[in-house]
Amino acid sequence: METLLLDPDDVATSAEMPAVIDAVSAAFSAYERGDAQMPAKSYIDLPQHAGDFRSMPAYIDGGDWEAAGLKWVNSHSENPERHGLPTVMGTMIYSDPATAFPLALLDGTTLTRLRTGAAAAVATDALARPDAGTLGLVGAGVQSYYQLEAIALVRDVESVVVSDPDGDAIADFLERYGEDFDVREGSVAEAAACDVVSTTTPVREPVVHEVASGTHVNAMGADAAGKHEIADSVLETATLVIDDYDQCTHSGEINVPWSAGVLTDDDIHAELGAVLTGRAVGRTSEDEVTVFDSTGLAIQDVAAAHVVYENATANDVGTSFALVDTRT
Repeated sequence: METLLLDPDDVATSAEMPAVIDAVSAAFSAYERGDAQMPAKSYIDLPQHAGDFRSMPAYIDGGDWEAAGLKWVNSHSENPERHGLPTVMGTMIYSDPATAFPLALLDGTTLTRLRTGAAAAVATDALARPDAGTLGLVGAGVQSYYQLEAIALVRDVESVVVSDPDGDAIADFLERYGEDFDVREGSVAEAAACDVVSTTTPVREPVVHEVASGTHVNAMGADAAGKHEIADSVLETATLVIDDYDQCTHSGEINVPWSAGVLTDDDIHAELGAVLTGRAVGRTSEDEVTVFDSTGLAIQDVAAAHVVYENATANDVGTSFALVDTRT
């Protein structure tokens, strides 16, 4: 047997976003039902290198499919300046649950971007107003592309306001999407006034201080202790839906006010899986502000890898090689 090697282009070619959204939604539901296993994300902190490593294993029984895998991912904030490398890079091992054979070795960086966009789309579909038509993007980096492309599949996005202090990033975004969407540059406040807002920044001091009545916020940027994009005053009055209790209280958008005692268990409405399975209600009024706190879960990576692997094998994408010795 051979393992399939899938580079960034292979992953992008084999990842159909609608299928990834469906798989990520199924993964959240499976986790809520107890049909998935996801040990806590573990960290190796390397302050001498301004970074860390994270290991993220998971197994999913999706009913008509099952999958298992491990993502090994980093966050080295000084990589671009020091080494000319991305801040975040990842590798995904996708395995056969029945035999443990490594079916594929995938570029985890592209996979992470895909599943993060898909998670925002799942949350938006579950929590945003059905008639939501404006999208605000706080942060114009690569993840903002996936936010727009995924959310536009679940809501009829009529206009987009994108905010970022990096003029080059704004210019790249406008060039990429200016012909397909009514998109313009705006302030953070203008982006936050939209029907749906996605924040994808690494800040440690809140940049979004107010949102409009009825807005849904995807807080996607906080993935480590101390990161914090949304003002406490917004979080305190919003309906808070999280991806995972342990991860969000440790490293999600709520981690800073949680540690300070500003937010407690009583302020958390539900995990997203509970909303998707009907065990918790989602939006209850037009004026309600909802916030999805996303830290990124291993089940999302495994679900996305499942889609990529199935499409790659069906379409003869990737390179097969002998990774492990299978002699008994």
